[in-house]
Formats: sequence, C-alpha cells, structure tokens
Amino acid sequence: MRDRGETGLITYVTAGWPDLEATERLVLAMAAAGADLVELGVPFSDPLADGPVIQRASQAALAQGVNLAQILALGARLRAQTDVPLVLMSYYNPILAFGPAELVAAAAQAGLDGFIIPDLPVEESGPFCALADAHGLALVPLVAPTSTPRRIAAIARHARGFIYCVSLTGVTGSTGAYSEKLAQVCHTVRAHTDLPLALGFGIGRPEQARELAPLADALVVGSALIQRIEEAGAHEAESAVQEMVLGLKSAIGKI
Repeated sequence: MRDRGETGLITYVTAGWPDLEATERLVLAMAAAGADLVELGVPFSDPLADGPVIQRASQAALAQGVNLAQILALGARLRAQTDVPLVLMSYYNPILAFGPAELVAAAAQAGLDGFIIPDLPVEESGPFCALADAHGLALVPLVAPTSTPRRIAAIARHARGFIYCVSLTGVTGSTGAYSEKLAQVCHTVRAHTDLPLALGFGIGRPEQARELAPLADALVVGSALIQRIEEAGAHEAESAVQEMVLGLKSAIGKI
C-alpha cells in the first residue's frame, strides 16, 4: 500500500460483542467495506488503555462468558472466509492465564497474524516475542506521544509487523487536539525502522482521518466503530459498520 501511495485502515472489534456470531458478521462486513487489517479485541475486566466505550463492550462480552478459546475458534472461522490480516489485541493477564506458548501455537493454527499487547513493555517482551517469531507471528509494539527518542529506538529494534503509534495521551476514544509533537514522534519512529507506522486513539471522523493520513501508513479506528454499533442496534449494525468503513476509506484515499 505504501508503494501505491495508499493509507491503510485498521479496524477494531471487541470479540464476543454483541455476541460471537455478531462479531463474525461484523468483521466480515468491515473486510468487505475495505478494512485492511482487523484487531480482535480480547475482553478484559481491567482494560487500562481503553475508554468507556470499549470497556462497556468488554464487560458485556465477559458477562456472556466469552473467553480466549472461543475467540481463537472465531479467528479460525474468519480465516476460512477472508484473507484480511487478523491481529489479536489483548492485555497480558488473559494471555498469562491461557499460557503464552499455548496461545501463540493456537493463534498460528487458527491463521491469525499477530498480537498487540498494550501492557507488555518492550523490556519484558522478549520471551513472548521469541514465541511469536517461532510461529511466524508479529508482536506489534506501541509508541506513546511521550516516548523519548531513546525508547523509540529500543521499541523499533524489537518491533514486528508494524508499529502502533498512539496519537493522543489518554485512553481509546479520547478526544482533543493532536499534539504538535505527533509529527516529530512519527518522524523519529521512521528514522529507526522501515516497518509500517499506524496511528490510533481518538480517530473516528473522516476529517480526522484525512488530516492524519499523511503522517502514517495506516490509521486505527476502534471506539468510534464500537459506538456506532451501539447506536445502530443489532439489526442495523453490519450496514452501519460498512457505511462507516467506506466513509473512512474514501477520506484517506491516496496520499
């Protein structure tokens, strides 16, 4: 996509919300509308990086008993129906409870492509990264707007797949002006790696996407999609998601 001058769109869904069957349909709707990669969010009781929208979806999924084994089975069903890359977004506690080695092996068997683990710092990521490397999966790191050049360099050395650059301080779904330092952070990341750079947090409107697209290889949209699903209701969720994804893709277009 970089060679074609295109900006990618990464979408997020809370796995198991509104239920597992609905999640499956929503991911396929996102892919059909042009999503270039989909994050499958693992519901967790204490999602420190997520705002109230994703927290509500996580709590609803947990109340239904959704677990990692079911999400891996969901991933396998999706892989049989779409080629869109699928990345598991999970906090480390559910991974630890499942067993890191067992999870990575099961994710590879299901046809998933990698992991985003927001609360696994680069200093502690070596063992999990080695497991993922052994199965050909990517451990995607996060860079914060406050990350120093030295820390960005360390993160870039361990990065796989792409680097997720958090565009705002705060949690997912945060609103506010983007820091004037954001462009410099992106420039620093690019100076240390040739991997693609994705920007996420607080992105949901086409005009935001259009503004940020020149800084990144891809944009990540999560909370805004979850909120749109809430508003649309069960019967309209798929069409609402498709409409939103199409609008975002149209906004970023070619850079």
